[in-house]
Amino acid sequence: MSNWIILSIGFLAQILFSSRLIIQWITSEKQKRVITPTLFWTLSLIASFLLFIYGYLRDDFAIMLGQGLTYYIYIRNLQLQNQWKTFHVSIRWILLFMPLFVTIFYFNNNEIDTVRLFKNEAIPLWLLVLGIVSQIVFTLRFVYQWMYSEKNKESSLPLGFWALSLVGSLLILTYAIFRVDYVLLVGHSLGAVIYIRNLLILKKQDA
Repeated sequence: MSNWIILSIGFLAQILFSSRLIIQWITSEKQKRVITPTLFWTLSLIASFLLFIYGYLRDDFAIMLGQGLTYYIYIRNLQLQNQWKTFHVSIRWILLFMPLFVTIFYFNNNEIDTVRLFKNEAIPLWLLVLGIVSQIVFTLRFVYQWMYSEKNKESSLPLGFWALSLVGSLLILTYAIFRVDYVLLVGHSLGAVIYIRNLLILKKQDA
């Protein structure tokens, strides 16, 4: 597959990720408090799938890992907002089994080509480790958000979510610079600004 198609998939995913943050940011600015609109989770789900595909096409396990860990948390938040059932039942089934379908689709001789994923000559071991650590930290924000939301029985984005988002984003930016990945660089540069702004809104909100 040509590089421009792969980049197009990656940039589309980042555009959707950035759009969810911009929508959340604008909504929060209007309400003078941190808001979690339903569209935030819907765009997250679509973008996560696209970025998973982008990660595979670039032989980038770190990206695939990050998206695979958060995909179902996005669905759970839609459930907590009572929006999941508004999707047609066929769409829900497709979304639920899509990651499994992608995994099966990319099987190589009846097994996933792990050598191709973990021994990419374009990514030295230290950079792969940095990428994986970055994605884990970035993913932990949604694990924290999920546990917080389950405890409070409502979908929300607490302080810890934004703090982990900022730290994870800065680590991924470092990875993107060494990896020369413009998709990650553009997406996380904007994200870092919005994470800082949400932290400031929360600080004023709790003052």
